[in-house]
Amino acid sequence: MKIIQKDITLRPYSRGFHLVTDEVLSQLKELPEFSTGMLHVFIRHTSASLTVNENADPTVRTDFETFFNRTVPEDTSLYEHTLEGTDDMTSHIKSSLLGSSVTIPVKSGRLHTGTWQGIYLCEHRNRGGSRQLTVTLWGI
Repeated sequence: MKIIQKDITLRPYSRGFHLVTDEVLSQLKELPEFSTGMLHVFIRHTSASLTVNENADPTVRTDFETFFNRTVPEDTSLYEHTLEGTDDMTSHIKSSLLGSSVTIPVKSGRLHTGTWQGIYLCEHRNRGGSRQLTVTLWGI
């Protein structure tokens, strides 16, 4: 059994849902060494999240953003925690709904995702900046 853990910095993204699979994999050169295993990706922020979903049609990402903005409106009269702006508390809520990590099986040195699956950074802040991920890869 091998275990590798490292921190990865994602470049800053605008608000929205962004495919970051290639960006994560480009910083995980050890992946081909694993024939069977798991990759756990954890985002170290409370105002952005991760999910796995459709990686081909960009309208899916637009629809996600539309849905979450309607579900969690930026109305500061609804929240007490607004010190950092109208997107402050709403970002925390969206992050909690989607989650702070994803776990993906590894098979034959590659992520064993479905044909149309990719890792999304869900950036809920208007200006979130670069994001820190901790990735843990284990297996044989």
